[in-house]
Parts: sequence; C-alpha cells; structure tokens
Amino acid sequence: MLDGPSGAGVLHLPGRERVVPDSPVCRPDCGACCVAASISTPLPGMPDGKPAGVRCIHLQADYRCAIYGSPARPDCCARLRPAPDICGESREEALRLIASLELATLPRVSHSG
Repeated sequence: MLDGPSGAGVLHLPGRERVVPDSPVCRPDCGACCVAASISTPLPGMPDGKPAGVRCIHLQADYRCAIYGSPARPDCCARLRPAPDICGESREEALRLIASLELATLPRVSHSG
C-alpha cells in the first residue's frame, strides 16, 4: 500500500516499510541523512554547519525535521531526495551508505613538498 501525495511515498509491506524510488517522501522513523550527512552551510542553531555523524539539532525524537518547509532549512536538505543508493532497505543501511558517501567525497589533501 502506498501513502503520501498522489499515492507516492512509503511502501508498506507486512513487517517492513521502504522508500519507493523517485518518491519525495521519506521512510518513517529514519532520519539517517540528518545524522550521517555533513552540512557545510550555516543553519539555525548550528552556525558552522553540521559535521558528518553528528545528529542535527532539528531532528526531533520522531525522526522528523523541526524546520521542514521553513525558509531556514538549508538548501542541501531541501534538495535531497530519497533514493535506493542513499536510503537502502533500512535506517541502519542508510547510515552506512551515507557515511560511505561522506568518506568518498572528502577533499583530497595534497602532500606535495
């Protein structure tokens, strides 16, 4: 069963839920991107951004964003969309996948002398 805008969103299967590809709706009780991903721009209460692996202060206990839909929400958050290669099949897998992407995209340090 699908729920969300126009029937898109979260796929409910007996005993599990998962993100439907190309859907603008996140899996319930996840928030992995609000923990594992870094944010390099300032956001309310976090003027230096957010390092990878640190829980965003706007991630609520129910894993929903407290500033979702607000102009204060960083553009990188507003543009991020659920996708299988980011979200995986579970919150734990999403945390691992996003952490791997963070490592793969770290700036390279030049050791030229």
